[in-house]
Amino acid sequence: MQRLVLFDLDNTLLAGDSDFEWAQFLIEQGVLDREVYEARNQQFFDQYKAGTLDIRAFLDFQLKPLSRHPRAQLEGWHREFMARRILPIIRAGARALVEHHRGDLSVVITATNSFVTAPIAREFGVPHLIATEPEEREGEFTGAVRGIPCFREGKVARLESWLAGRGDALAAFAESWFYSDSHNDLPLLERVTHPVAVDPDAMLRAHAQRSGWRIISLDESR
Repeated sequence: MQRLVLFDLDNTLLAGDSDFEWAQFLIEQGVLDREVYEARNQQFFDQYKAGTLDIRAFLDFQLKPLSRHPRAQLEGWHREFMARRILPIIRAGARALVEHHRGDLSVVITATNSFVTAPIAREFGVPHLIATEPEEREGEFTGAVRGIPCFREGKVARLESWLAGRGDALAAFAESWFYSDSHNDLPLLERVTHPVAVDPDAMLRAHAQRSGWRIISLDESR
């Protein structure tokens, strides 16, 4: 039977956080006010790392700018964002890891919204993406979130829903992997047969060591 392989994106396949980088890119473009948004962006990022993030407050911050600009303009900005901010932080080791699992049912599963992450998943050649979904109306973003945010326990719920839509279930896979850097992903890491901590934060590293999970690094500088 086919094996299931799940990849977290930010600080796992990427040597950085696409959410954070997107906001910083919009600030540099003059789309967002630096004084207002830069400190708030950093504050949310710090809360995420600390495990104290209010996902709804963050999504309001992250998705509102999408509603203020036409989709065509956003797509143009994103192409530049990919070239300037994302391609430089794609790890060679991450590309090799994805290639290692070619042939398995591979999925990028991320809390970051699908507008930001879909082109990144395509860049890696991963055919499936489960992400937080921005609400759309007639092709334009409303600034709201659609459905359950793909965060913490929400990742488990979104994965189970996606698999059910395919006629599958997580428990039906004899082998399943999840590669992640973050303690926020513990609910899903604990559900797969092969949880792998990738350059993990301190909390995930400690948990992985206690649990006997595999710990790897994709950081070429180490």
